[in-house]
Amino acid sequence: MKNRIGILGGSFDPAHKGHIKISQEAKKRFNLKNVFWVVTKKNPFKKKSFYSLSRRITLAKKLSIKNKFIKVIFVENKCKSNRAYKYIKYLSRKHINDDFYFIIGADNLINFHKWKNWKEIPKVCKILVFDRENYKTKCLKSVAYKKIDRKRLKFIKFNKVNISSSQLRKI
Repeated sequence: MKNRIGILGGSFDPAHKGHIKISQEAKKRFNLKNVFWVVTKKNPFKKKSFYSLSRRITLAKKLSIKNKFIKVIFVENKCKSNRAYKYIKYLSRKHINDDFYFIIGADNLINFHKWKNWKEIPKVCKILVFDRENYKTKCLKSVAYKKIDRKRLKFIKFNKVNISSSQLRKI
């Protein structure tokens, strides 16, 4: 029997309860054994991170400590990239007997077609898109949503946590 593993990637600048909530929800709904929080050095669409890499990893580990199924990892040096496709491919080769589920927020699906090798991601894993406040309409009209096979992409409705890393950095 294959294990099901979720991948939630990003800069986690900083990690917050929304990341915990969607990880818990994905675990419950899709019977995931683990959710890997893949922390990257930098978001490819932003100039720089607010917190240092080591601080972001430490904060993510502290926040997720009560959720033993969450594994905070940094694989960028091993896979030589901060791009989702590269670290997903790396993890799928490392865990060849497992099935992977890439977890993203609806806000990320809107510009998913701008990600490097975005069309390759659904070939390697299923994509779980978690609804976020005020994003559903744009998300359902997005290039990626229209082009990715529904067997490989699942839109998840759930009780949203109204928080973001951007909001936390302003506090």
